[in-house]
Amino acid sequence: MKTILINQQPIELYKLLKLEALVYGGGEAKMVIADGLVKLNGKTETQKRKKILANDVIEFDGESFLIELAPGIELTQLDKIEAERIKQLRKVESKPSASSTIKKAKRRPIQF
Repeated sequence: MKTILINQQPIELYKLLKLEALVYGGGEAKMVIADGLVKLNGKTETQKRKKILANDVIEFDGESFLIELAPGIELTQLDKIEAERIKQLRKVESKPSASSTIKKAKRRPIQF
């Protein structure tokens, strides 16, 4: 697994692919993400602007990349708050929705 160092977090997924030269440009980055060719923490990710944090793992083109904060980079309090907010949102996203767990009632034909 290779390591990618970032100077700030969060960073958008398509920008990360572009800045690390894993693709030729931002347009290609958006296309490969939309086509489902990128995984984030083991799950296919199709959101181009998905926020990436330190300790996330990106899989693309048969390679895995661990995202780490560059040494000597101090996060501001706002960065820490934003990172925690994103982590909480990811927890909510990964839980099944109530509508997917409730079986829908069988519809009865209307009798006249």
